Amino acid sequence: MRDMTDRRRAKLEKVLRQRQKGLTLVMDNVWDPHNVSAIYRSCDAFGVPEVHLYYSRCAFPLLSRKTSASAFKWVDTVRHSSREDLMAALHGQGMQVLATSCSPESRPLTEYDFTRPTAIIMGNEHSGVSPELVADVDGEVYIPMYGMVQSFNVSVASALMLAEASRQRTLAGMYGESGWTDEEYARRLDAWLEKA
Repeated sequence: MRDMTDRRRAKLEKVLRQRQKGLTLVMDNVWDPHNVSAIYRSCDAFGVPEVHLYYSRCAFPLLSRKTSASAFKWVDTVRHSSREDLMAALHGQGMQVLATSCSPESRPLTEYDFTRPTAIIMGNEHSGVSPELVADVDGEVYIPMYGMVQSFNVSVASALMLAEASRQRTLAGMYGESGWTDEEYARRLDAWLEKA
């Protein structure tokens, strides 16, 4: 039993060290619970420590551990109901804020430096990123596509965005060194040990 506990703690410590402090996603009125769950799973898989929820047109989603393979347990959630609150939180952390978009101003994701602190806003399944948020972003980003359809499902798009961020951060050695201060790391580890 002690050996199992030690292995579990070692895994928690390793995963926490690899969490990317300066990388987050914003879900902008994403309403489908399956999409929400899939996005949380991708965030956990790529080391995103927290997700920001911006819900101005519909209710905050119910977060179910059953459908997300417990990703909600390991990825923090920050809720925002106002544009000002969301942008203050992101810019206050020194993040470049990017909105997914197909507008003429949008640039391919490979043209952005995701080794910088970055927040990516993923828009609603039907209407995209809210116009009031686009007005405050530092750039617009898209995933190049070569078929007849013009967009990916929001959960697939989230995974592809994070995969590119992860690729860049892996090449920069960012998964090999913790971005947390000792105090932040200890506080998060204590919280994780309580959940384990």
